[in-house]
Amino acid sequence: MTTKFQSVKGTKDLLPSDSGRWRFIENRIRTIMDRFGYDEIRTPLFEETALFARGIGEETDIVGKEMYTFLDKGKTSLTLRPEMTASVVRSYIQHHLGEQESITKLYYIAPMFRQERPQAGRLRQFHQFGMESIGQSNPLCDTEIIAMATAIYSDLNIPFEIRLNSVGDEFCRPHYRDALISFLRTVFEKLSPDSQKRCETNVLRVLDSKDERDCEATQNAPKISEYLCENCHAHFESVKQSLTALNIAFIVDHRLVRGLDYYTKTAFEFISNNLGAQDALGAAGDMILLFKSLVESRHLPLVLQPV
Repeated sequence: MTTKFQSVKGTKDLLPSDSGRWRFIENRIRTIMDRFGYDEIRTPLFEETALFARGIGEETDIVGKEMYTFLDKGKTSLTLRPEMTASVVRSYIQHHLGEQESITKLYYIAPMFRQERPQAGRLRQFHQFGMESIGQSNPLCDTEIIAMATAIYSDLNIPFEIRLNSVGDEFCRPHYRDALISFLRTVFEKLSPDSQKRCETNVLRVLDSKDERDCEATQNAPKISEYLCENCHAHFESVKQSLTALNIAFIVDHRLVRGLDYYTKTAFEFISNNLGAQDALGAAGDMILLFKSLVESRHLPLVLQPV
């Protein structure tokens, strides 16, 4: 049988010849998640658009350019999820999961959707696995997440390196943002058009640019480590010390930032040199700002247990 229809650009069929490999990887992930005491969560494929706009940040590339958004018959704006954390936090708050356990450990394996230019390693429907440790603000939680990802990639024999940084918090990061903006004004004409726009919208992303013009212009940009408050500095030092104690190698990358507004403190990426230009295996960081944003919008109590 033949058909004139083709899969939508940026999507891919999972054929029987590949499904066994997918099941193998998913089973290995679930085995390691069970070992660390994490439970699986599955959320709807779509949410109210406001959840992502408020949680992720309206000035981010995801919200501004990449979301699949539509009106349902009731004129409610809905969006296919572009990432999972906002949905997990929404579910955590809605179902009062924090009342059942002081620390809630969740993981997911699920499809996401972003309307960006398809290329090698980047599709419009793609699959992610991820984990969220909710209930306390503790550097050991960051270490545990990194250790789990290390265990998974090692178990699958995937070569990688870990890049680590701190992006501060809502108290000290604004001081760094001001310093970075002041510096970028001195090299503004040398920046790419995209980075010139980000100077007004999401300035930390300028450091994340792979454009040679931006890399050269920002060589002498101030480092966020010079602006960390005492709490963020101590948190980051604790993460580094605990990773070292576990013999997990890492590289401190002062240019490492996150593209989503809700991340604070520890940020990390797993990089593989075997993937070409799209070399990121995974990335994450603390998400306390996402909690605060969603709690404030829904007038719900926020309980975290700092150590």
